[in-house]
Amino acid sequence: MQENKNDYGLPKEIKFCKKCVISNQRPSSAVEFKTSYNDKKEVINFDKSGICSACVYHEKKNNIDWNKREQELHNLLDFFRSKDGSYDVIVPGSGGKDSAFTSHILKEKFGMNPLTVTWAPHLYTSIGWENMQNWSHIGGLDNILFTPNGRLHRLMTRNAFHNLLHPFQPFIIGQRIIGPSMAKKFGVKLVMYGENQAEYGNSIKDNRNPLMDMSFFSVNNPYEMKFGGIKMKNYIEKNKFSFGDFRPYIPPSKKELLELKIDVHYLGYYVKWDPQECYYYASENTGFKANSERTEGTYSKYSSIDDKIDPFHYYTTLIKFGLGRCSYDAAQEVRNEKLTRDEAIYLVEKYDTEFPKKFFKEFLEYIDTSEEKFYNTIDKFRSKHIWMKNSNNEWKLRHNVSGTGLED
Repeated sequence: MQENKNDYGLPKEIKFCKKCVISNQRPSSAVEFKTSYNDKKEVINFDKSGICSACVYHEKKNNIDWNKREQELHNLLDFFRSKDGSYDVIVPGSGGKDSAFTSHILKEKFGMNPLTVTWAPHLYTSIGWENMQNWSHIGGLDNILFTPNGRLHRLMTRNAFHNLLHPFQPFIIGQRIIGPSMAKKFGVKLVMYGENQAEYGNSIKDNRNPLMDMSFFSVNNPYEMKFGGIKMKNYIEKNKFSFGDFRPYIPPSKKELLELKIDVHYLGYYVKWDPQECYYYASENTGFKANSERTEGTYSKYSSIDDKIDPFHYYTTLIKFGLGRCSYDAAQEVRNEKLTRDEAIYLVEKYDTEFPKKFFKEFLEYIDTSEEKFYNTIDKFRSKHIWMKNSNNEWKLRHNVSGTGLED
């Protein structure tokens, strides 16, 4: 019997939601610049009936008065609306379906004057760059594309992979702070993101608040911020980087945000959010295009397709939490009645553990890592209560949603 130690503070007994296909190993969102090796993770909640909090909240959404919520949005936007034609809302995003929907509807339906801001992907895909361009040229949105210091960002991404098995961590930090940072720079008081991650399994109480928690995008002592598990001050001391090199990663302080009266809201609080409907809208209005082929690790062609590093974000999630890209895609599509649970189970069984080969060599080159070191790091972080080796010495899931795991 192989060791069955549970890692990251995850529940030792693996359970799957009876309505969708997500498991009780799904981690909740964290303050990324505080992340360290083997932090204990908060996870999605399951009720006594075996239903995950994301499904419970989705049922509650059906009882929300969305007309009333839209009126709340009108009132909010009227309060922040510019009277001189200047920008009155910052919309962070990549030109993907969610940010395209958010920015376009704010401009065309609600009459706002949004400035879209983009923290550049590590390595653009061709379809990602095309969608980014279409966002402005077809969708009619102003955009600022910010690309951070590549030498520093690559080093932090490498460290995030080897120290945390979380290569997307530095990017997520940038993605979360660019909205408030640009709002401060341009004197704009309102930032609007798309959906709240609480929709997918964070605490349900987070969905009752239209505002993003300030802890995600504010900091008091930037030198204590961690990138790839290493404090900023250590990079400066050991790697010949300056404080100025880190400036784009440093969000405003909570004190500054309160003094400047910058609000960061989720559009998903005011509008009933459905990712596939966002895709249809973006396709019709901003020139958004799906990929010509499905993304490795899932059946989807339209979600998170702008970055060549993105597949390894999902693959490392699979290794640590037993949930791959298909599990995330299929779970939300079951909730939004685009798939039945049986269909979702079939798709997860077929695609969830697929290795992302297409951009593998480019990923290794980007993080300056050999294939051997890559797999050594993968196995170092592999959660042993989730994985075990079969008779052919291959790593397999102990339990999966289809009930065909090695210990099912």
